[in-house]
Amino acid sequence: MFENLTERLSRTLKNVSGRGRLTDDNIKDTLREVRMALLEADVALPVVREFVKRVKERAVGTEVSKSLTPGQEFIKIVQAELEAVMGEENEGLDLSCQPPAVILMAGLQGAGKTTSVGKLGKLLKERDSKKVLVVSADVYRPAAIKQLETLAGDVGIDFFPSNVEQKPVEIAKAALEHGKLKFYDVVIVDTAGRLHVDEEMMDEIKDVHKTLNPVETLFVVDAMTGQDAANTAKAFNDALPLTGVILTKVDGDARGGAALSVRHITGKPIKFLGVGEKTDALEPFHPNRVASRILGMGDVLSLIEDLERNVDKQEAEKLAKKFKDKKGFDLEDFRSQLQQMKNMGGMMGMLDKLPGMSQLPSDVKDKVDDKVFVQMEAIINSMTKGERAHPELIKGSRKKRIAAGSGTQVQDVNRLLKQFTQMQKMMKKMQKGGMKNMMRQMKGMMPGGGMFPGR
Repeated sequence: MFENLTERLSRTLKNVSGRGRLTDDNIKDTLREVRMALLEADVALPVVREFVKRVKERAVGTEVSKSLTPGQEFIKIVQAELEAVMGEENEGLDLSCQPPAVILMAGLQGAGKTTSVGKLGKLLKERDSKKVLVVSADVYRPAAIKQLETLAGDVGIDFFPSNVEQKPVEIAKAALEHGKLKFYDVVIVDTAGRLHVDEEMMDEIKDVHKTLNPVETLFVVDAMTGQDAANTAKAFNDALPLTGVILTKVDGDARGGAALSVRHITGKPIKFLGVGEKTDALEPFHPNRVASRILGMGDVLSLIEDLERNVDKQEAEKLAKKFKDKKGFDLEDFRSQLQQMKNMGGMMGMLDKLPGMSQLPSDVKDKVDDKVFVQMEAIINSMTKGERAHPELIKGSRKKRIAAGSGTQVQDVNRLLKQFTQMQKMMKKMQKGGMKNMMRQMKGMMPGGGMFPGR
């Protein structure tokens, strides 16, 4: 997300960062570029106008901090205004009420409501230790109820049964009664996708809302619809008292216009971002971190949280013990590292959160292909336990068998073994404590140094 905007803004702000003084003239040129970058990112025009106006007001005649150059001060202003447009800070769910706290999900068809219900249920169960019940009041879409039941089973939360013969209001009422009876902390109600111009359907969701009186009414919207996302959110907000927005499919949107428009147009905060199809791919929305990413400064805090959440502590301790006992690093360990990386959204997902990644040449980015890591894992999976522990056994006929078993070529197996050998050498350097040697090894494994395929 924000790939194009980050690239354009980074280039534009680079031109101003070395300026000794900020004048009307050089600010004017930079602001024109900022304006174009935002419009290309599909940010709504009223938001762009207001943003540019506020940046200009703050920048002209601003007091420059002693520790910053005027150019750096300007970038700081742009960052602060980006945060302001998106809502200053993360606004979590307000569940402080007599249990069960009811969350009603609304939105257009295909926006990802049902998936978001499952992800949110999982997040509340695992992060906040809540007892969660989910229910589907979507009686129009074939298999919608079954889809939610399957999802609930996958993430380990309870599902309240419903069927297409029932009225949505009846389903909502019965689920709420059950939630009270069984002492649930949270009841999440999935609703059918509807257009804001369909009066009958909008009346129906208003009735469901009236029946439930939810503490949170979340509008789920597809980020890839750009500024239309903000406009449909506003239409729903006019009909329902929304409390927040969940932006889905942000991993597929390189522009990011929706994230910058929704808050300004609806006055409602973005509470979560859906960043992939996996059930844990739902992140709290932090405007300050997102602003930092847009300006190419990375999002190290989110990366640390990803590491804490996804790294298998037992696996990490096992590897650390191996190091301590001076035992070798084998292909089983290598596979474990690949799996952990996959859990954190793959290599690109991690790189996106590191500062300065927008400046990486595109030919280098192209070599960081997560499909390669999937292929590497498939190759290791095709090996026997003995081969993983003793890679030196893997010669001619074994290589052919492994390639056939993983649907790859023998040269792919050779490449993996070469990369593994490099990794093994690096681990030995770490065991010996030679940090300089290890850094030299790592440099050779970075893009342009031989680690990534395609060289």
